[in-house]
Amino acid sequence: MLRAAGLGLGDEVVVPAFGNVEVAEAVAMAGALPVFADIDPVTYCLDASAVEAALTPRTAAVVVVHRFGRPADIARLHGVGQRYGLLVLEQGESEAPYDEIAQRRERAAYLDAKLRGVRTPDGGDGHTYQQYVVRVPGNGRPDRDAFARAVRARGVECRVPVKTPVHRLPEFRRCVSLPETERAADETLALPVDAALTKRDMQRIVGACNALGGLLQPAF
Repeated sequence: MLRAAGLGLGDEVVVPAFGNVEVAEAVAMAGALPVFADIDPVTYCLDASAVEAALTPRTAAVVVVHRFGRPADIARLHGVGQRYGLLVLEQGESEAPYDEIAQRRERAAYLDAKLRGVRTPDGGDGHTYQQYVVRVPGNGRPDRDAFARAVRARGVECRVPVKTPVHRLPEFRRCVSLPETERAADETLALPVDAALTKRDMQRIVGACNALGGLLQPAF
């Protein structure tokens, strides 16, 4: 899409650093320069104000990536594009069947109500819970990685959704301030919310996490 739009050498494209490297790689393969902007801490998608702050006279496009089943604030981002004459491209996620989404939402609601000691995701704007991502703040006590190891030891699969932001990778290293991206990379953990999970599975997830919750400061 970038090549078809005529983007190339000398152009800059604003992209998120929180996520997969493939977006920045696609920009580079088109001959343009990826420029990283910070994310909204609720949606984990590009923040419109951060995008606007990252613009230069060479900016030609913005690539918006929807994260974890929670869409970006695309209206505001398109507004930025219209004000500055920029191409705004969206990268979505593979869509699950409606009945599977409904089951994921049901399991997410159960976790929202039962989990303690972690910050549960905001379910607004039609969240489909491709991943159920919580925050495990460090604040001097067991951090996200220690929490994940302890949860796995209790038989619950979990994963760190973004281990290293793209702007920290050697091939795209930038000296740029992205505080929300850094915080999200350090604190986020994806818990199981698959449609195939049974009630007993869900109880085990809650039991494993809440057994550690007393070790964490309350997250508000």
